[in-house]
Amino acid sequence: MAIVFFSRFPLLRRFPVSSPALPYSSSVQLNRRITISASISIAEESTSSSSPLIQHTLSRTRWKPMCLYFTQGKCTKMDDPMHINKFNHNCSLEFMQNAARLENLRQQEFEYFLVLDLEGKVEILEFPVLLFDAKTLDVVDLFHRFVRPTKMHEERINQYIEGKYGKLGVDRVWHDTAVPFAEVIEQFEVWLSERQLWRNELGVCLNNAAFVTCGNWDLKTKVPQQCSVAGMKLPPYFNEWINLKDVFLNFYKRRAPGMLSMMRELQIPLSGSHHLGIDDSNNIARVIHHMLTDGALLQITAKRNPRSPEKVEFLFKNRII
Repeated sequence: MAIVFFSRFPLLRRFPVSSPALPYSSSVQLNRRITISASISIAEESTSSSSPLIQHTLSRTRWKPMCLYFTQGKCTKMDDPMHINKFNHNCSLEFMQNAARLENLRQQEFEYFLVLDLEGKVEILEFPVLLFDAKTLDVVDLFHRFVRPTKMHEERINQYIEGKYGKLGVDRVWHDTAVPFAEVIEQFEVWLSERQLWRNELGVCLNNAAFVTCGNWDLKTKVPQQCSVAGMKLPPYFNEWINLKDVFLNFYKRRAPGMLSMMRELQIPLSGSHHLGIDDSNNIARVIHHMLTDGALLQITAKRNPRSPEKVEFLFKNRII
């Protein structure tokens, strides 16, 4: 069986920015085709019944943790070989793709999926978004911010962050980079606009893109709550989304109540730290990759009534409650 190795030239490049607050981003212009260099290698798979027919999660390179300063446009060590060797500075999934599985791909309704997995129960602490290209089946860009709570006093924030991120060893990065939620949304809208995914003057919906979440909580509950705490209106592009758990249930006819259970069902090993939002978003993107190559169609599963934001219509009859 032939196995195709997709090796991409780095998609990272700098966008001109008007303010230091705007991100350094691994981005692509969305009004042109993305150039991919494909090299083909032949490998023989064992025909033993104990060997998996499809190998889809093998990476070309050893796993390295993502530089969390880089994801927020604040890495100052890009010329340090030791730092570059220790941390990842590329958002690509870098999958080894089985040629046979590409035959199952379906035409998607959207060109891009915005994979979002918020962190923070009291207030949002982390806002990561991965831009997944439905044609190249890869993450081609990212937006990532740590979020400073609006209503908490400093001592409570320190306790909150130590409990949440201290055990992951990233509390220092959080303190160095976190900004208020209103500022995060302002920067996010610049990011969306630069990539032609949304413009304020054009109205409500994203342009040929949709948010994908692992559950309804992120966009049904938490973002509206945080907007209320921050004293701001709910942005209209948050009014519809794809709950990947509902798509999984209806496509595979199997219940998977969370990210880890979906990964177990699909035999995808966990990558990075669970409950670090940027790593969880990456793992959700890996689930999306698997589902698309299996032939899944990702459709909007929930819509908010713009006149009554508290009212949400769920579009799938069979769904995870």
